[in-house]
Amino acid sequence: MQQAVSISHNGFKLRGMEHIPAGEKLPAVILFHGFTGNKLEPHRLFLKISRALEKQGFASFRFDFLGSGESDGDFEDMTVTKEFEEAGTIFEYVKSHPKIDENRIILLGLSMGGLVASLLAGELNNELEKLVLLAPAGTMDQIVEPMEANVPYIASHDAYDHGGNLVGKAFGEDLKTLNVWARAAKYEGKVLLIHGTKDDAVPYEVSKLYIEHCYGDQATLHTIEDGDHTFNSYQWENEVIDSILDFVQK
Repeated sequence: MQQAVSISHNGFKLRGMEHIPAGEKLPAVILFHGFTGNKLEPHRLFLKISRALEKQGFASFRFDFLGSGESDGDFEDMTVTKEFEEAGTIFEYVKSHPKIDENRIILLGLSMGGLVASLLAGELNNELEKLVLLAPAGTMDQIVEPMEANVPYIASHDAYDHGGNLVGKAFGEDLKTLNVWARAAKYEGKVLLIHGTKDDAVPYEVSKLYIEHCYGDQATLHTIEDGDHTFNSYQWENEVIDSILDFVQK
């Protein structure tokens, strides 16, 4: 069953969808979207992942972060640290859900959502069963200087006009403070990384850096040959979904 749900975080509403198959004490996957994304993601990728998981007996939960999609808040107030905190609230909601086995929760993140998932996994560690990172943006701090140099600045909002999305100056300042590798490396469970070799938003090599700096033998890297950042083809999309299903069911 698929239904809309909302939860509170610091007085704001996070709005999302939950997919709950029949049964009790279900395994669950929490999906975190990327920068300027939402709970659907391109070509409804997150919806398709959730429906595929539901057919295999997995519940799933996908929310819009504050300032994105249909959740409360303004995008210009968004930072990675704030999304990390929101992700923690989402995790606690799922963990306490009456249909969910609290010992079988998996995080899945795409792009900046992968960065958020990796940070949260480092904090939660053995509270998670597994971790799935799709093109995770572990080196996102490298976009700050080019953005500040090349993107129009709106002084009245203290923000940059990123294609109609106002990105607050605090976003870049926050990114510079994140010790991504050290925080992510605290997670000791199994990890699946999926990355396209022709990703021009987050280079394919970033997944290799996650393995080198954080996960080592804990991780498996599934390469999508010629794949782009959000796997924008029917073939790539199905390869991603099949890889996820295989990993979570092992």
